[in-house]
Amino acid sequence: MVRADMVRAERLWSFEDAMLRCMLRTKIHMATVTESNLAYEGSITIDKRLLKQSGILPYEQVMISNMNNGERFETYVIAGKKGEICLNGPTARKGAVGDKIIIFCYSYVEDAKAKEIQPKIIFLDADNRITINKK
Repeated sequence: MVRADMVRAERLWSFEDAMLRCMLRTKIHMATVTESNLAYEGSITIDKRLLKQSGILPYEQVMISNMNNGERFETYVIAGKKGEICLNGPTARKGAVGDKIIIFCYSYVEDAKAKEIQPKIIFLDADNRITINKK
């Protein structure tokens, strides 16, 4: 490619135009672990109503931060029953019943739209009921 063609190509497309940023989309704040099931194959079970309110889908990847022991780990989501927050399989070793956790879900967005992102933040009480739902 000759130099003039390269300059034209740079004007049409740049690295910055194609860049994606990983941004927080949803946070479920201070969920209480209600169960820990080591025998299960893996994942975290979350109350299906919380999933609906947060926009998190079953089998979507989430990051968990345990406020009690400082553990931070990734897994996928399974929809559960009312009030349920269950650490399954190997993640059961990352926390205990009664622990407070924060559940993060991220999305990749184009660089130009990253500043517009307003994450949905859901605050829970000790029984995993929504107290505040911010967007």
